[in-house]
Amino acid sequence: MNSFIKSLKSFAKKDFPTNEVSTLILKSQLSNKSLAKYSHFNKKTYTRNMIYKDTNFEVLLICWSAGQMAPIHGHEGEKCWFKILSGALQIYNYKIESIKPLKLKQLEKINASAGYLDGPADIHAINNCYKEPVTTLHVYAKPYDSCDIYDLKSNKIKRLKMNYYSIDGKIC
Repeated sequence: MNSFIKSLKSFAKKDFPTNEVSTLILKSQLSNKSLAKYSHFNKKTYTRNMIYKDTNFEVLLICWSAGQMAPIHGHEGEKCWFKILSGALQIYNYKIESIKPLKLKQLEKINASAGYLDGPADIHAINNCYKEPVTTLHVYAKPYDSCDIYDLKSNKIKRLKMNYYSIDGKIC
């Protein structure tokens, strides 16, 4: 993990070049042992487990139990990537067609399994519609603590304050 973070620090100086960061994440072979202390699941919601954070980027391990999903959300122009470490997810990518009324167009639905790299992402939803738990490694360039949620039922964009389930392995 230390060499992975060291590489990300060097990429921060170059504004996170997409191809280089993608290659680093794809080729990363982080062991289950090195991630074990960050691997926390909850039956009610997926968990955001902070591994590392500074002003330039953060690294999270997100743990998804069966049936859990992240709603349609945006990343406000932030560069972000995630790699599926174990399990499989469905990913839905969207683009905004109009704000008032809220109208999104689904661009694609991806059935992704372990090893899949997504990003940089813009507007998407993520769903563990399978019976197995999933872990994903996320890198967010220019960390933020809230994001827009696109609620198609109410036709509104809502601001969601995000929290960590654990920081450096300790449950909050």
